[in-house]
Amino acid sequence: MARPGRRLILALVMAGVLLPGPADARDALGVWDDWAAFRDPAVPRCYAIAMPAPSSRPRDMVPYMTIGTWPRRNLQGQVHWRLSHRIAPGSKVTLSLGDARFDLVAGEAAAWAQDRRMDAAVVAKLRTATTLSVSGKGRDGRTFRDSYRLTGAASAMDAATLGCIGA
Repeated sequence: MARPGRRLILALVMAGVLLPGPADARDALGVWDDWAAFRDPAVPRCYAIAMPAPSSRPRDMVPYMTIGTWPRRNLQGQVHWRLSHRIAPGSKVTLSLGDARFDLVAGEAAAWAQDRRMDAAVVAKLRTATTLSVSGKGRDGRTFRDSYRLTGAASAMDAATLGCIGA
């Protein structure tokens, strides 16, 4: 279990700093180890979110990972990463999750699953793996890796899914 100080910092950062819009527009659904879940009733959407392990390397931005549910779009379990570095043009971004590897769709500093089937495969693996990492080549030419602990991920994903039922 994460230290209470880290859990509180995680919840505050996730609710107010990482995501655009007023922090009071989101309902906290809970914090489990390194993961938290929130509901944004204005959209509506619900999501599980985590920050990667700290790194000694400088980062271009604050990275995080979300697994979102968007009831009005009929989307559940949509994975997304904000990367710690801007991606070099033409570079690929790879997700390593347990014994599985996935090539992600990447934007300037973000990555997503290629389709809903990949979203579902990633979400299923998140329930059994203990760590994941997303890696790519930054604009500075160096390889980077954002690593996440998955303890608490399943609880946060379930809370996010249940938080949007009927929305």
